[in-house]
Amino acid sequence: MRKFETPYMADWFAISLRWIMLVGLIVSLGLGQKLEIILSWPLGFMIAWNLVMTMLASMNVRMTYHRRISFFVDLVLSGAFFLVQGGLQGPAFWTGLLPILTAAIYYEFFGALTAALLFSIPVLYEGMFIHGNLSLAISVSITMLLLGLVFGFLGKRMIVRIRQNRSMFLDTEEKKRAIQTERMRAIYELTSALSSTLSYKRVLDSALDMSATALNPDPEQMVSDPLVGIVMLFNGGKLRVGSARRLTSADMRVTFDAAEGVLKRALDEGEPLILKDISYDPELGRVVALRTCTSGYCFPLRSGLNVYGALLFAHPDPEYFNSERRNLLDIIGRQAVIAIQNARLYQDLVEEKERMVEVHEEARKKLARDLHDGPTQSVAAMAMRLNITRRMMVKDVKAAGEELVKLEELAHRTTKEIRHMLFTLRPLILESQGLTAAVQAMADKVQETFSQKMIVHIDERVTKQLEMGKQGVIFYIIEEAVNNARKHATAEAIVVRLKQMEIGIALLEIEDNGVGFDVNAMSKEYDKRASSSLGMVNLRERAELVNGLLQIDSAPGHGTKIQVYIPLTEDAADRLHHPRSK
Repeated sequence: MRKFETPYMADWFAISLRWIMLVGLIVSLGLGQKLEIILSWPLGFMIAWNLVMTMLASMNVRMTYHRRISFFVDLVLSGAFFLVQGGLQGPAFWTGLLPILTAAIYYEFFGALTAALLFSIPVLYEGMFIHGNLSLAISVSITMLLLGLVFGFLGKRMIVRIRQNRSMFLDTEEKKRAIQTERMRAIYELTSALSSTLSYKRVLDSALDMSATALNPDPEQMVSDPLVGIVMLFNGGKLRVGSARRLTSADMRVTFDAAEGVLKRALDEGEPLILKDISYDPELGRVVALRTCTSGYCFPLRSGLNVYGALLFAHPDPEYFNSERRNLLDIIGRQAVIAIQNARLYQDLVEEKERMVEVHEEARKKLARDLHDGPTQSVAAMAMRLNITRRMMVKDVKAAGEELVKLEELAHRTTKEIRHMLFTLRPLILESQGLTAAVQAMADKVQETFSQKMIVHIDERVTKQLEMGKQGVIFYIIEEAVNNARKHATAEAIVVRLKQMEIGIALLEIEDNGVGFDVNAMSKEYDKRASSSLGMVNLRERAELVNGLLQIDSAPGHGTKIQVYIPLTEDAADRLHHPRSK
């Protein structure tokens, strides 16, 4: 026994003709009133034999020497049935047609002729020695030979056609398997290519190239296929073409608002869409390359609440994007989203690294400025006044003693400034006792060192929700804001508040009643990173470190209020930066 992947049509033709013959024999016996069990036992064997053949054919199983065995069994059972039913005088003398049909199917012309000759032997024997009717036997034999010739010719034509159809079927299946293999290879290469690069350009180009390969595995078809592919990414609030295939140079510069039409639906629903009549879309209709396309497929590039853009394919054939091609594009789209996420995270990491370097560099410059403006000047003044005091001790001892008292006060003040700088550089109390104690200690030192009044109101329920890293960033935001107010605002008091604004969001406020400043003018200097706006630079960058939102409200003569909205959870961060319209 051997099992095959595809059915043998010749077997099914033989089985079908055998069933027709069996039905005809049963009808003949019934009409001749010879349907008796004792005389019909060969018919039972023939029915059982055909049932076995039907079962094997349904399972695509063939026996060893399948054709020979089928022909031999049909010939023996037909001959036995012929003799048992009375031969030429019986109602089923034409039973010899069964092996002729079987042989015509399996062995074509010569097989049918051989079967007719073999069956003529019992016919001639029965006519000569049993019934003594030789002329009738010869007539039946000649008829069988003629039927053998006719059915042999028909069988040959039929088998040739079956073989052609089978060959075409196998070629088609082989081509389908080759296409499927090529598509799987393209998807594997896409996955490998996308996972091996963190470059946006390479990710987008790979997604388009592999999509075209997967949709058209045949290289010759891929070259001539008018498939249009576009990857659009959000940049500056608009969808811009990141990479494309078969777009004109003018089309590459087109931007989309995604405020209407297919793009808006796909991005809002987060599900792929099949497009019809793309040229009539209010936004995509501006792309010249899409005006000849009648069908399209848009896959939104999004993960959760993060929307990166859209992957769009279009084709002139209205039935091009069938279920198989859509499934392939879905796989490619999901892989592209993962790759874009990785590239975006890597880009954010690079930018964050560069920003941290800038922050550390600015902190170093700030420390150098503070040392130059504070302790360094004080130490230089002490050295100069010590020189003067040394000379005065020769001429006026009393005046020299007064000068020494002033020098002692200057030394104490300088020591306090240095300690305050060391405190702000590394507030150990922040690590040991938390944010509230550290800010209060800052207020005490500002009062002691600079005689600046600082009022602190911190809600302990908020600090308990902040991890130590965020507490450190908030401390330095307060320190920067207080230091700016102390130096430039000439304020009577600086008030620091930290409270819960709503669930998941805390509000930090630093307010003074000083001289204030023009926020718009300072913002312009901030955009240019001017030295006069370094305080604002530090505040904004440190607010970003806690994923916060900074707002500054000030005007000349009306004081300054700095507000930082700080999310305490990821959901709160999303609500803060992406508010949903009601």
